[in-house]
Amino acid sequence: MSQEKIDIPGLLSRMPLFSALSSEDLQQVADATREKRIQKGEMLFQRGDQPKGFYYVIFGQIKLAFSSPNGNEKVVEILGPHQSFGEAVMFMDRQYPVFAESLADTLLLHITRDAVFNLIDQDAGFARRMLAGMAIRLHSMVRDVESYSLRSSTQRVIGYLLQQVSDAPCKGATQAAVDLPTSKQIIASRLNLTPETLSRIFNELSNAGLITVQGKHISLHNVDKLRNYEG
Repeated sequence: MSQEKIDIPGLLSRMPLFSALSSEDLQQVADATREKRIQKGEMLFQRGDQPKGFYYVIFGQIKLAFSSPNGNEKVVEILGPHQSFGEAVMFMDRQYPVFAESLADTLLLHITRDAVFNLIDQDAGFARRMLAGMAIRLHSMVRDVESYSLRSSTQRVIGYLLQQVSDAPCKGATQAAVDLPTSKQIIASRLNLTPETLSRIFNELSNAGLITVQGKHISLHNVDKLRNYEG
């Protein structure tokens, strides 16, 4: 992984959370921010560690997960560039309920708790932006729980594939392509499925002529039919 020095104030200024800060406040945050480079397969923190701030992904991919009592791994979230994590646990002053592992060579920024708390004390607008960001994350988690509870396994997989389409197809277009961001095993855990169930659903959708799976590359042959497929 390249070790060239990065422009921390410049990166922070492009984060929605810090975009409205003055240059002086931004520099204060930058002074309390450190870059963290980790290689694929490396642990960022373990379940039970005490948070000292929160993280922002510049490039790479981070998996948040925990081990269930029977030893299986449950993936809670997969985070990529321009996503942050750890804010809520930082505020609660509790231990991490999950572990964080890199799925690729990754560069992160670690913004310290003291820097965040100082800004909250000084700037009500900053506090509102941070609350808004955590509220969006909460709504996303609620949608996930709803999806697991109310949607079938096949509907979950279809929903995930449609989410991965980088740009909505032009009106009238029916085809799209998806490159899975990580292994099928991790995606299965994220969707609360076994790898065997995910493979079965991919085979079912392939046999229906809706998708073609080539490794991590998946061709969607008819987006509308896929969206309305009942299984």
